Amino acid sequence: MTTSTPPRVRTTVFSPRLAALIDDHVGQDVFRLEPDTIGIAGHEVADRILAARRATETERPTFKPLHGRSISRTEASTVTRTIGNDVRDALKGPLPEDVDLSGPWPLTGHLFLRDLILGRDPYRLRMLMSRTLELTPKLTWSVIALGAALPGWPRPDDGLTGLANRAARATGYQERRYAMGVYRRAAAPVCFTVSTLVANALWLGAPFGDDTPNRNLIHESLRLLPPSWNILRNASPEYPAVDGRIGEKDDVLLLPLLSHRDPALWDDPDAFRPERWNELDPDTAPGYLPFGHSSERCWGRHMVMPLAELLLDLVRGSGLVVDPDQRVGKVPLLGLLGVEEVRLTKAARVR
Repeated sequence: MTTSTPPRVRTTVFSPRLAALIDDHVGQDVFRLEPDTIGIAGHEVADRILAARRATETERPTFKPLHGRSISRTEASTVTRTIGNDVRDALKGPLPEDVDLSGPWPLTGHLFLRDLILGRDPYRLRMLMSRTLELTPKLTWSVIALGAALPGWPRPDDGLTGLANRAARATGYQERRYAMGVYRRAAAPVCFTVSTLVANALWLGAPFGDDTPNRNLIHESLRLLPPSWNILRNASPEYPAVDGRIGEKDDVLLLPLLSHRDPALWDDPDAFRPERWNELDPDTAPGYLPFGHSSERCWGRHMVMPLAELLLDLVRGSGLVVDPDQRVGKVPLLGLLGVEEVRLTKAARVR
């Protein structure tokens, strides 16, 4: 499957399963994916499914149970506000000067954001931002177990982020292990998502017109490559009443990956056209779900947008370009939806 791009010759290659989803089901509303799973791409059915009930704790991507311990909505809300305050504090201060953003993205952007937001936190917490830990949960929890057991646990301090201070108040091995898990759950998705989103925008559309707002670039990137490309809802008695094609035992997989490309909703749906957002409202555009449904928006969206705009602005002002020798960008199935590596280099001088 190839995503349409600007005049630069770049080909976006989706993993076979993602490519098959796009090729076989764009424009459909309800279809069977597996013997026990129904796919939903039609925006009207998706609206009714997502409004039928709230997500359960196991369906929430960030705040599902941790080590078998439930994370209440109150705690999740408090943690989200804490990392949100840390992001705002980081944006108040002076930005690093002469920062080098060349190299492989989204890794380079991720490291920049990690240091910008969490740079003053102890290493045993900052190390939880490593993208290597995404390889397997077993590796993640081994690192957390070691970090919780080591002596010299940090103490609350004005020099730490609010999120680190929250962890520093933990006492005892089990509480420390839980605190480290919450730290990663809260901070890592911010850095991962924003850096992936900016890398996607650069791949799909750079170089950009000088008068194209960062906001439009980000929303169009979120449309074609939504980092959270599916929303799972486990079988529930409300769903057969919404649509008779859904059985009582069917899980439901809602697919923004497809609704964002529905030709009934979008003009020239495969093209990267940031100007479409001059008129569209991302909060009300039918079928547009990069941050979930209006009944339960992602709590982190107010952090993602300003950070993504900041990072994109830094790249646009740096003289960096997507490596002209890179013609293919691969989008794997696992993890956030995005091009796995976009190489940024200094623009060649014209003599």
